[in-house]
Amino acid sequence: MDNSPGKHAHIDRWQTNRQKAFKIVPEDGKTFRYLGKEFLVFPNTFWPYTDSQPLVRSLRVPTGGSVLDVGTGSGVIAVFACYAGGARVLAVDINPAALKSAQHNAAAHGFGETMEVRYSCLFDGIGNEQFDVITANLPFRNKEAHDVVARSQWDTDFRTNTQFFQQVGKYLKPDGRIYFAHSNFGAVKEVRRLAKENGYSMRLLARASADETKEFYGFLIQRMRPAPHV
Repeated sequence: MDNSPGKHAHIDRWQTNRQKAFKIVPEDGKTFRYLGKEFLVFPNTFWPYTDSQPLVRSLRVPTGGSVLDVGTGSGVIAVFACYAGGARVLAVDINPAALKSAQHNAAAHGFGETMEVRYSCLFDGIGNEQFDVITANLPFRNKEAHDVVARSQWDTDFRTNTQFFQQVGKYLKPDGRIYFAHSNFGAVKEVRRLAKENGYSMRLLARASADETKEFYGFLIQRMRPAPHV
């Protein structure tokens, strides 16, 4: 990863401009083509983008399995989890605009009964349910977020990512899998440390480049297996 100040300034400008663009979408929404399918996004919602594609392309769901999509945004990962065979898909977010977008897209793709959209700050609204698969495209960077739109890209003091790894085990079935998105301009080392400290292994499944400076990753995260007794 290039940690040069120039690169960070470039990413800052790019992300700030994207947040402005998220806010000026027409009230009736804007349609995006993503991996061959159309999604409608309402104002103040994170757009479907290359960042989640390595995760989506690698996603495997057991037939009839259950999926929790954390920080669903416009719902693209959750919708593709339905296409992948999920019989129960719960998509959660803290952003009311994102929930509106995700709800629309679930119905538009014919998954209104399969995919539930619910307000939740990470796992606060999940209850005691456990899932075969948990997906997450959390904000990549440890940077102060001043509003709910900025929180889709920046994680103040890396609290969201830290809490995710500390709590996710309660909601994951014993043999469950986590599919996690991240980026070369994010806190990759910190994410790997959080995974290991909380008892998870982390393996790169796929990557995609948006341009010469932005590369995105899809990771598979699973519970570490205890060493066998000899």
